[in-house]
Amino acid sequence: MHVFLPDGKRLEVPENATGGDVAAAIGPGLARAALGVVVDGRLSDLLSEVHEGANVNILTGKDGEVIELMRHTLAHVMAQAVREVFVEQGFDARSVRPGIGPVIENGFYYDFELPRTLTPTDLEAIEARMREIVSANLPLMKFERTRDEALSFYKDQLNPYKVELIEDLPDGESITFYQQGVDPDRGFVDLCRGPHVPLTGTLPKHFKLLSVAGAYWRGDEQRPMLQRIYGAAFRTEDELETYLWQVEQAKLRDHRKLGRELDIFTLDDEVGPGLPLWLPRGTVIIEELEALAREIELRSGYQRVRSPHLSKESLFLKSGHLPYYADSMYPPMELEGIRYYVKPMNCPFHHKIFAARPHSYRDLPVRLAEYGTCYRYEKSGELFGLMRVRSMQMNDAHIYCSEEQFEAEFMRVIDLYLEYFKLFGIDDYLMRLSTHGKAGLGKKYVDNEVLWERTEAMVRSAMDRGGVPYVEVADEAAFYGPKIDVQIKSAIGREFTLATNQVDFAVPERFNLEYIDADNKPRTPLCIHRAPLSTHERMIGFLLEHFNGDFPLWLAPEQVRVVPIADRHTPYALSVRQQLNDQGLRSEVDMRGERMNAKVRDAELLKVPYIVVVGDREQESATVSFRSRKEPDRKAVPIGEFSAHVSKVAVERQLDIEPIALA
Repeated sequence: MHVFLPDGKRLEVPENATGGDVAAAIGPGLARAALGVVVDGRLSDLLSEVHEGANVNILTGKDGEVIELMRHTLAHVMAQAVREVFVEQGFDARSVRPGIGPVIENGFYYDFELPRTLTPTDLEAIEARMREIVSANLPLMKFERTRDEALSFYKDQLNPYKVELIEDLPDGESITFYQQGVDPDRGFVDLCRGPHVPLTGTLPKHFKLLSVAGAYWRGDEQRPMLQRIYGAAFRTEDELETYLWQVEQAKLRDHRKLGRELDIFTLDDEVGPGLPLWLPRGTVIIEELEALAREIELRSGYQRVRSPHLSKESLFLKSGHLPYYADSMYPPMELEGIRYYVKPMNCPFHHKIFAARPHSYRDLPVRLAEYGTCYRYEKSGELFGLMRVRSMQMNDAHIYCSEEQFEAEFMRVIDLYLEYFKLFGIDDYLMRLSTHGKAGLGKKYVDNEVLWERTEAMVRSAMDRGGVPYVEVADEAAFYGPKIDVQIKSAIGREFTLATNQVDFAVPERFNLEYIDADNKPRTPLCIHRAPLSTHERMIGFLLEHFNGDFPLWLAPEQVRVVPIADRHTPYALSVRQQLNDQGLRSEVDMRGERMNAKVRDAELLKVPYIVVVGDREQESATVSFRSRKEPDRKAVPIGEFSAHVSKVAVERQLDIEPIALA
């Protein structure tokens, strides 16, 4: 048969040739250097067959794609190492039951049922054994088994997880295994589609086992809890070191840790998992974010609305959300024969608000905004601090416009993103255009290919004409239209999906939404769903990590802490606080009977931006001395000048502060 090379050359190869055979046909040097292959744009390995007429590109260590192969093989190497370490400790090999072990960003993981709980010492031993397996340069082999053979193998291994995976495979699908090493007793055999590198010796030395976490089998909290080992792997030592630094910083900046230390939020088992309680200091941040949104939305022509927390079932059936999102919604409650749901999103309510009054083309665009509280039943295993919760306050808005107005309105939302990013010092972000997948029409997506293609073309045109860079990702759209999701990175490189800008060409028609056009004919508006500030929960979780809890002054829960040196200075400290509060600043006086240094230290632990110290000299001269997290410390500053300076910084929401200039 024949295949085609990247330069267009046609190459004759044996029938049923593998990627390795293609490399050998090109030349012995390439065959020795080859680590993987791309077939018709898809990553594959040298052990897998290529088909007649395929476009084939052989990969070597110089190609970035091979790191995915390496990470996948390292997951298998880790599983082999886990089994060997436990067997050496006297456990039956069948008591080590692997689940799944995929590649993830920056590395890999594998889930196990094990005879005991893993310890940090175990990770060291497993990593050391992995390095021995890599050094042994074991060959990898790929082979198929029938369904009965595969089931028999894992039943003998007492592994119900692999049995379940095999039973879930469609009839007729090939069942492939990879084996490391030629000795079945010494090597490792695993159910896997691949792809992998050909030899363990080609794996990078730059890998590290990071942690162990509990993980429900297949993400279902009703299933067994397994132990998940995470590992990182990179092609170079510098990449690994940079990533490990980011991991350590992430531990220090973990929003759950900072939220606890800074009294921002709490989670309580009696309230329920994923239902955060906002403490007073956290509530201040919420109110500041809402004030920012109100200010900008008012300037941008939005009207604010409010909607209830629950609705009759029929509303979500009409919107189409219930069939698509039923698994993520709380179960219904029934009263007087009517089923009600707590709302998982605001859009159906906003559609009803738009429909409550007649509209003409002169009214458009209509922009309705709300910080509405929504409830989604995220699986227990997926909950994560403020990032994945079950109760969320969403910076939501819906823009109803004509098709002619669409591009301008869509780009106004993109511009709004960029304005917010500048305010928060976010300069590392990526905009993703998520489009539909034809195979999902009528199931995952509204069944209207013509409208999908037209609206996706409209979004592309708007982004291209606006000069906004983006990447396109297929089969990740909302069920009612294409969307732009914004991936941003915090100061330590952690990535978040924070904002969204979605086009809805389907649901307005379901709600019979109309406006009267210039020809006095009814038309259905387009709807743009946008949430540039995400939810309070996710936004504040991101900001905690981005700023390491050291918020810009305007967002700081407490902006100034006044510390009297002795009890006799307390009346003056209270008067200073009053002057600051009169300027709209959030300030407190520490009147505890502690030493001054202890009070200052406590304020620093709470990351209060300005700590004002007052004693005899300040009291006599009506001045303050301050220590600052934002600018150089100063002594004997007139209280009026200090309060005016700090107020200006807060009102202008300055990120970079110019130090106070005294008259």
